[in-house]
Amino acid sequence: MKGLLMAVLGTFAIGTASLAPALAQDKPGTILVLDASGSMWGQIDGVNKIVIAREVVSGILADFPADEPLGFVTYGHRERGQCSDIQTVIEPAPGTANEIVRIVDGLNPRGMTPMTDAVIAAAQSLRHTEQVATVILVSDGIETCNPDPCAAARELERAGIDFTAHVIGFDVRGEAEALLQMQCIASETGGRFLTADNAQELTEALQQVVAAPAALPSSTELTLRAVMDGEDGPLVETPITWTFSLDGESFEVEGNPGLIELPPGPWEVTGYHVALEQEQSAQLAIVGRQPRTHSMVFETPVPTASLVAPDSAAAGKVIEIGWNGPDEPSDNIQIAHVGGRYIDFAYTRDGNPLRLQLPAEPGNYELRYSLRDRHVIHTRPIEITPIELDIIAPTTASAGSVTEIGWVGPAASDDNIQIGPEGGRYLHYAYVRDGNPLRLQMPIEPGMYELRYSFQDREVIHTRPIEITPVDLNIIAPETASAGSVIEIGWVGPAASDDNIQIGPEGGRYLHYAYVRDGNPLRLQMPIEPGTYELRYSFRDREVIHTRPIEIAPIDLNIVAPKTAPAGAVIEIGWVGPAASYDNIQIGREGGRYLHYAYVRDGNPVRLQMPSEPGTYELRYSFRDREVVFTRTITVTE
Repeated sequence: MKGLLMAVLGTFAIGTASLAPALAQDKPGTILVLDASGSMWGQIDGVNKIVIAREVVSGILADFPADEPLGFVTYGHRERGQCSDIQTVIEPAPGTANEIVRIVDGLNPRGMTPMTDAVIAAAQSLRHTEQVATVILVSDGIETCNPDPCAAARELERAGIDFTAHVIGFDVRGEAEALLQMQCIASETGGRFLTADNAQELTEALQQVVAAPAALPSSTELTLRAVMDGEDGPLVETPITWTFSLDGESFEVEGNPGLIELPPGPWEVTGYHVALEQEQSAQLAIVGRQPRTHSMVFETPVPTASLVAPDSAAAGKVIEIGWNGPDEPSDNIQIAHVGGRYIDFAYTRDGNPLRLQLPAEPGNYELRYSLRDRHVIHTRPIEITPIELDIIAPTTASAGSVTEIGWVGPAASDDNIQIGPEGGRYLHYAYVRDGNPLRLQMPIEPGMYELRYSFQDREVIHTRPIEITPVDLNIIAPETASAGSVIEIGWVGPAASDDNIQIGPEGGRYLHYAYVRDGNPLRLQMPIEPGTYELRYSFRDREVIHTRPIEIAPIDLNIVAPKTAPAGAVIEIGWVGPAASYDNIQIGREGGRYLHYAYVRDGNPVRLQMPSEPGTYELRYSFRDREVVFTRTITVTE
């Protein structure tokens, strides 16, 4: 029929002449599905329902057009208790009415009521025709096999079998569940649901559904989209070729997206991405109802890569890895547990071959090429073999001492030897790159500790215990000293780097210090303010580990000078004071900045320049050029 040939819309230009044979539409067919379950032996007005059905079917089919296809399906007529007792007795064909009447007359009801599966069997017998057809179901009871007739009917519609199921409920008045099931089968397939309580009503119901014309097939408006990397991806911009196939006939068109009208049928649609040389296919059941859209998803090709590396390597080593790949920004080569997160990586931009750090833990791993640091596009296995690990050190060491430690390990970047309390944070460390043996600072607190080999400063891979023994601590100094004087201090201690002797008020900040590396005894500046202080041994300039008290005694302070002096003159000034390093005599306005000064190391008396501006000034003794400890006034004259 010419009205069933495709109308081409949108961007497509299609020749359809070759499809005419495949799309020709014969007269619609009908399949009668008759309940022959045991309940059909029930009676209406003293007559068995199966007897009534035989008479009604015989009367109806006597006038059935001989040129229209008619088929027959029944169930429950052969075995008791079998849901599979369904038989397509007559396939749809013209001129079968008399044979169906003969078969119905010989039915002997005895089994279950699988009415839903019987409708499915009828629909499947129509599948090969792929044309509109009618199924007429006559049943007298509730479904006893399929748990959800409604869902089964919906699935038939989705499968693309274009049929309508009319359902006649025979003697089911008052059976709510049976009525609901039958009505659902009819409504889901676009058919009618009728009830009949006697022979006359059954005849009338069958006359109505047999006379109801089957719907002519209507075309479906189909939109085809070729997209990239997902249903919501962008449309393919390069050419797409579509191939439509039905019943051995096919045609091709180009365009994306496109709109086309197709008549009902199980269409095979293939989209070909010309640029990528990729093909996607789909079976589309066109049922002549609402417009529909179908998207075919094409995947962006993943670049290929390969790696050149040994099959095995020692734990913790740095190995060279050759690679072939796209070398896009952020591409990198990784090593990881198989299927796990990467452990270390190197960017391909860093060279070919590149150098990659291996894990310290032996086992089976994989090397990976990671595209843009997002997608792994190639892997290859590598076995990490064990290496020897050891720390060579004495079993004991003095608190605060620097001890030589030998080591055996991978010597990777930032590998180091640490010492700390067992399970606690490290206290001191030294990088293995600094030598073998290396020198490591011991803690100042006696007790049990552990030496550790830290791989890349990230992972402790070997430990051994060491006992830190107490060390003698002492400060040898007089019990008193003059304010501002420099005295000699003897000491006993670890003599670690930056160890120093300090003086300060008890519990307060230090005032002066001297490093123990400067000698033993060393020379230490005393405070200028008299009072009780403490001498301290500071371990590595971080921790005070020993103290002892010292009394700072007052000293005489004086400036010997005339009461007046001419402006601009240079006069002699005598002084009495501690004569510490950088002590000086200054002159300046009272409370103001100094104007001239002379160091006391330059003599006693010193020679000091007077200001050029007449007025009242003050002479000052500045202790270490930091603190004014004595003043007196002087008048500068014209």
